[in-house]
Amino acid sequence: MDLTTRYLGFTLKNPIIVASSGLTSTVEGVAGCEKNGAAAVALKSLFEEQILFNYQEKLKEVRLDATYPEAEEYISRHTKEKAVDEYLTLIRDCKKAVGIPVFASINCISASEWTNFAREIELAGADGLELNLSILPSDTVRTSAQIEDTYIEILNEVVRKTSLPVTIKISSHFSSVAKTALRFSFTGVKGMVLFNRFFTPDIDIEGFRIVPGRLFSTPADITPTVRWISILSERVFCDIAASTGIHEGEGLVKALLAGAKAAEICSVLYEKGLGEIAVLLKFLEDFLTRHHFSSVSEIIGKMSMRQTENPAALERVQFMKQFSGIE
Repeated sequence: MDLTTRYLGFTLKNPIIVASSGLTSTVEGVAGCEKNGAAAVALKSLFEEQILFNYQEKLKEVRLDATYPEAEEYISRHTKEKAVDEYLTLIRDCKKAVGIPVFASINCISASEWTNFAREIELAGADGLELNLSILPSDTVRTSAQIEDTYIEILNEVVRKTSLPVTIKISSHFSSVAKTALRFSFTGVKGMVLFNRFFTPDIDIEGFRIVPGRLFSTPADITPTVRWISILSERVFCDIAASTGIHEGEGLVKALLAGAKAAEICSVLYEKGLGEIAVLLKFLEDFLTRHHFSSVSEIIGKMSMRQTENPAALERVQFMKQFSGIE
């Protein structure tokens, strides 16, 4: 059975990519992913917010003398360089240790000097760069167009500064997901990952505190992913990968049928272990055999909006007759 798929110009041995997470934060973790059958990995993200936080903490530790105004600039540069150097070392070490594609990941919220890191990541040997963009639309002043323009600015700068295939991992927090995704694909990105899973806060009603919400995704989270991949497949000018909600073989097959070229998985590996990669691949093989397909490429996009017999079902937003009589 041919499980290979073409994604970002690479021929992956199967569609499974281990998503950016603690699972891919070390050489040992990445090697474990390869050993258990993963076709590629996205390294744990280099976080712009984390480096800025470390910088602020370092400032608190050091009493700056007003006669040395360059001291703060030095601390800022040193803090950033240390984090970047450690990340570049991780890339180089992983490339020596494994034979599968290793994609770097940057989690950024602005288009400042972060775009310069793309070239350094390329020189370190990464096979691609995933931009994990996370701008929560919580600002009551900034319009949706202004937020989207920030994304476009970041993408244009990064694509301009590297020859690596660049992907963007986005959320569904856009006023027009389809139009925005199309705009993103015009920048020259080679891939788009749907959808990003963000930190979600919750409220402890007894302790009156803000606490972390549910950490892991669930199988039910696959439905919006499948819907939008189906809608966008063959309509954006880049490859699409699925993310969030793929906990079982059925979810993997759904993502491929919708039009995904690959699938990033994470939560299920935290909950059940890296051995679950083989379980997903076995389900995929059995599915292909049962329906008389000889390769993964034959099913990719088979249920996309352009190919399904009932495209209107993908755009339905009200339950209509589904819940009629339930009262």
